[in-house]
Amino acid sequence: MLAKAPVPGRVKTRLCPPASPTQAARIAAAAFLDTVDAVLAVPDVTPVVALTGDLTQAIETEALTERLRATTVLPQRGTTLGQRIAAAYADTAAAVGDRPVLQIGMDTPQVDAKLLSYCLELLDGDGVDAALGMAADGGWWILGVRRPELAAVIADIPTSLPDTGQQTLAALRASGCRLAELPELSDVDTWQDAVAVAAEAPDGRFAAAVAAAAADLEYRR
Repeated sequence: MLAKAPVPGRVKTRLCPPASPTQAARIAAAAFLDTVDAVLAVPDVTPVVALTGDLTQAIETEALTERLRATTVLPQRGTTLGQRIAAAYADTAAAVGDRPVLQIGMDTPQVDAKLLSYCLELLDGDGVDAALGMAADGGWWILGVRRPELAAVIADIPTSLPDTGQQTLAALRASGCRLAELPELSDVDTWQDAVAVAAEAPDGRFAAAVAAAAADLEYRR
């Protein structure tokens, strides 16, 4: 899991406005915790979190610190997001050995263990080298590779563009790997995204955080 400490003013800034920086960070913390819970519920995996930012300054510091004790936490490295993503695969392989690696971020808190297990099952078969799930905004929300070195092909792909997902797809295909495409999901970038994703997964911390922020915004009108 690639994650960023939910520090107000440094995370989910596109939720503001209407959310305040603190509300945005609280929503990000909820997404972080929900996603870690989904990962930890997948059987027979080694959970790894590639983390950036100062967790001591974050919202929900104690809850996150406690939950992350069940994972291996590695620092992110690299200048661009693409480089950090690729480095996370290499560093995970160095930490846990030469095994398939499935990487997600903290922008899809609607993900559950069943979907993650399905993604891993694809990589366990003989016909797939990589599995990619496109995001509705043109990026991607999950990438799994049977051999971690395959992820190096995406290090120089620009991120946060409408064609980032298609460029990633093309790079993987050009590498000669056998590719499976996974279901498309919506990332949480804007307030509208947050409301829509909360409706998809109404029982988690994320939905509760969005509802609390919405209620506060309504009260302040």
